[in-house]
Amino acid sequence: MSAASTETSAPLPTAGSRVFFQASSGVGCVGSGPITTGEDPVQKKQGKVTVKYDRKELRKRLVLEEWIIEQLSELYDCEEEEMPEVEIDIDDLLEVTSDDERASKLQESLTDCYKPTEDFVRELLCRIRGMRKLSAPTKKGL
Repeated sequence: MSAASTETSAPLPTAGSRVFFQASSGVGCVGSGPITTGEDPVQKKQGKVTVKYDRKELRKRLVLEEWIIEQLSELYDCEEEEMPEVEIDIDDLLEVTSDDERASKLQESLTDCYKPTEDFVRELLCRIRGMRKLSAPTKKGL
């Protein structure tokens, strides 16, 4: 008899049932293993929490942060790991109303840089124009 034709003793799931996965020992993430709570996973209460992110804005922010790291690597002539601690807070810059104040804040962050930073500052200010400050994700329903 083939393996496909053997019957199992477990009942087939109904349309409204949920499927739970449990990692077997030795497979998966470090520290994963069988759930040892002693409870049946099907009987656990399930809560619904949905977090809404503005994916388009997050993507723009990620691209900007990658560009900043690349530019700082060129300005400091080193890899990211060797770069001095430079903090550029995009949300902080977005809170400032004028480009002159933003430029001043950026120049303060780049005081250790021996290369000219004016082009970097000007380009960064152009790139953040029209961006919004990221707010905390909103939770919907429980």
